[in-house]
Amino acid sequence: MARLPRPDIAGIPQHVVQRGNNRLPCILDDEDRQRYLQCLRSGLMRFGCQLHAYVLMDNHVHLLLTPGESGAVSRLMHTFARNYVGLFNGRHGRTGTLWEGRYKACLVDSGADFMACSRYIELNPVRACMVAEPGDYPWSSYAANASGRRDPLLTPHAEYCALGYDDAARASTYLASFSNGLPETLVAEIRQYLQQQKALGTDRFRAWVEARTGRFETVRPLGRPRRQKCP
Repeated sequence: MARLPRPDIAGIPQHVVQRGNNRLPCILDDEDRQRYLQCLRSGLMRFGCQLHAYVLMDNHVHLLLTPGESGAVSRLMHTFARNYVGLFNGRHGRTGTLWEGRYKACLVDSGADFMACSRYIELNPVRACMVAEPGDYPWSSYAANASGRRDPLLTPHAEYCALGYDDAARASTYLASFSNGLPETLVAEIRQYLQQQKALGTDRFRAWVEARTGRFETVRPLGRPRRQKCP
């Protein structure tokens, strides 16, 4: 059966996750992380995508980005991921695949959903018990978004820009949004929509995406459906 194309609309943010094959590490050290970011930056410029948030874990990567045109994210991920694999294999003396099949992506609504997705990404190291605070982990967009540190990879999204009248005010407001973390129900919802590659947002947003793509955008319940008992 042919695989459905990923939902992809120009100007609409996408939450992307790329995992190492068999959940094995795809990044082994800081030099790998630097090379990954270099490949990503080149791809962003080449394919006209804007990156708003990211985190590099050991065996997977999360990105929140907006394509300038339909298909740009797919071309970006295919090209820069392939380039990184060549560098990784050459450096570590290995051959073969590095990634676990195709990357997963879901469209993200503006407003609260976009901001929650950004915090979800930057809180990954905390949920993984790697650090106590997101600011303790250097390989994410948190330092730029929450403290205003310059990051050449990032382009502020309109939702982030609306947080304040200047960079300092925006960073302060964004930092304050981490005070209570993310509710577990919201974490589970973001994971579910990403896993099933459905549109994360309001009912109105999902209906709009369905009209544009012809795809059903509501998530399926987790687990197997209950078997109906015979009368």
